[in-house]
Amino acid sequence: MLPELSLSLQFGKIQDAEKHRDALKRHKVIRWIRNTLEVDGEITVRIVDAEEGQTLNREYRQKDYATNVLTFDYTQEPVTADLVLCAPVIAKEAKEQKKTLEAHYAHMIVHGTLHAQGWDHELDEDAEVMELRESEIMARLGFKNPY
Repeated sequence: MLPELSLSLQFGKIQDAEKHRDALKRHKVIRWIRNTLEVDGEITVRIVDAEEGQTLNREYRQKDYATNVLTFDYTQEPVTADLVLCAPVIAKEAKEQKKTLEAHYAHMIVHGTLHAQGWDHELDEDAEVMELRESEIMARLGFKNPY
């Protein structure tokens, strides 16, 4: 049985908003997160533009650029977290990696949800374990290996 999830899906002011909304249908986002969660959770997924993404990355990680996903984890049991995804970065990466926008969003949401549960990829061995877990989840969801 999959964990329970309370989801808030938010869209900031982004270009090509309809394209991003189409890739992030609420029922799909719920499915992606619930298949990644190991315990019940309350997660906010916010889609932002490059300016907001860069500001958050600079303020919270001291890195002055927009990144694909930021995870703000508050509790791990139950999981309480905010996932902030930068729409233009996700779109650019999807194109470069020859993936659909939906597939890349799914991967980044799985990735962020794992972070919210304490998964990390700072060390090479941790990265290998996390990537394997992501690949397993993505396969279960019907997506190709993201790596």
